[in-house]
Amino acid sequence: MFMIPPPFSRTYDLADLSDAGDEVVIALDAEQRARLAEWAGVDAVDTFEARVSLRRRSAGRFDYDAALAAEIVQTCVVSLQPVRSHLTLDVSRALHLSKFPASAKIAPHELAPASDEGPEEIEDSHYDLAAPLLEEFALAIDPYPRASGVAFEAPADKDATESPFAVLKGLKDRQ
Repeated sequence: MFMIPPPFSRTYDLADLSDAGDEVVIALDAEQRARLAEWAGVDAVDTFEARVSLRRRSAGRFDYDAALAAEIVQTCVVSLQPVRSHLTLDVSRALHLSKFPASAKIAPHELAPASDEGPEEIEDSHYDLAAPLLEEFALAIDPYPRASGVAFEAPADKDATESPFAVLKGLKDRQ
């Protein structure tokens, strides 16, 4: 399986997270935005800024909440004009460290109710804060961007050929 490496990463050691939590700002420079645009298959990423909030729920559980704002440029699929888009995303993850010290016990009341997907299992306290941002960013990009007021019109069929079903009906009528 061919896998393109992510254009950037921000590793954070969740073991160092205090009970008060932490907030990390991720703002990409021009070179990082160019790599991100190539990775995402868009013409340009003009801005990409995220504010990630981390909170410790227990010895092996953490909350990840981020607000992401990005400006991208794509090519219109109809007119080939540049199309600018603003993406505003809220990203949330419940993280569960699957390997944590046996001395740290989790009380049943400390477990958050599971979401539809459940918590994201992580095996190491070193977590890439960029991974959920990149995942949601890629999913939010319009695969068929269109410039404002542009609509696709199918060309008129000059050689209107007979339908294959009409041909079959003709064969049936001959018998």
